Amino acid sequence: MEFLILILAVLIGAISVLITKPSKQFIQILLTFSGAYLLSVTILHLLPEVYEANNHSIGVFILLGIFIQSILENFSKGVEHGHVHSHNHSNTIPWLLLISLGLHAFFEGIPLSNGHNHSLLWAIFIHKIPISIVLTTFLIQSKLHKIVIISIVFLFSIMSPLGFLLSDNLSFFTKYLTELTAIIIGIFLHISTIILFETSENHSFNIKKLFAILLGFGIAFLSL
Repeated sequence: MEFLILILAVLIGAISVLITKPSKQFIQILLTFSGAYLLSVTILHLLPEVYEANNHSIGVFILLGIFIQSILENFSKGVEHGHVHSHNHSNTIPWLLLISLGLHAFFEGIPLSNGHNHSLLWAIFIHKIPISIVLTTFLIQSKLHKIVIISIVFLFSIMSPLGFLLSDNLSFFTKYLTELTAIIIGIFLHISTIILFETSENHSFNIKKLFAILLGFGIAFLSL
């Protein structure tokens, strides 16, 4: 079921580009909600879990996750928080962007192997929809062949389920799950805070985005 939910999120985003062509404002509101929800789930659920292990190096792994995501974003151009801009229409596959985005999606699936992180599952689900919208739009604007676009979207859709599958079956992931989860907490903190910091253009007040933030916080709190 987790596999289908994660794949469905990407498909919803990709199909919506072809059918409804979501507006920039809608994408920003959805991103804001997903960022607030992801941040809340990370703080309210994941952080307490990793610190229960009483491992004094957890903070180091969280910082490592923030550093890793900073590196990935140099290649993904900010797709993770919906701010990629395409100026290349030469139908060239953006390999570095796709590899970094694929790694990010793979990492997202690892903490789900705990088996009880339903709040995290839905946070990732909501987060993936606007990312998929942005990625699909970028690929279409890059003038890639339809088969190439479909293949890339499909591969992206299975990366998080792959992370979930491997972390649930390989001894390495099982042995170091706490440390890996701490790294992914750092990744989530980096992404979600950037989304929230970028919610308003020119730092202007936006009641819709403020409501989206409060809604994300509230739903995560109620899921405790």
